[in-house]
Amino acid sequence: MSAPAMPAQAAASVASEDGQHDFDWEIGTWKTELRRLAKPLSGSSQWVEYTGTSVVRKVLDGQANLVELRVEGPAGHIEGVSLRLYNPRAKQWSLNYASVRNGAMTRPIFGGFRDGRGEFYGQDDLDGRAILVRFVISDITNDSARFEQAFSEDGGRTWETNWIAIDTRVRDAD
Repeated sequence: MSAPAMPAQAAASVASEDGQHDFDWEIGTWKTELRRLAKPLSGSSQWVEYTGTSVVRKVLDGQANLVELRVEGPAGHIEGVSLRLYNPRAKQWSLNYASVRNGAMTRPIFGGFRDGRGEFYGQDDLDGRAILVRFVISDITNDSARFEQAFSEDGGRTWETNWIAIDTRVRDAD
């Protein structure tokens, strides 16, 4: 089964030569339905669910954007921001996430879009262990997208998905 076709607006930005407009399709307000693995890389398969909003704004004349995430569920709430910065020389984005819970930014992950799919990779640590992080943005339309994060503790041979978000655009009630 092939992935759904990317809308012309999103495809044009993702196909741009320098990539600066790769996230233009996402500017706006989104309903976020999020599933998170409660204890990543522990052998647990318990997922927790949240619902809320993501608001995406252009900053720095479009060379960056800021995502504000606010979701709640039976396990509590998650609030954070993701600052995405474009490096025109490297033709790559860095994704930098900070949680309100601890007030600290994670290590950045780096990548870009190709064939309608965003892939970003980096290193981090989890409970003192060095891990790899993969973040994928897929199934992009004008009104929805899928965001998936996975961790690897074996150098990328295997990946455990630990975060799945489906965003649906919120339309103004004019």
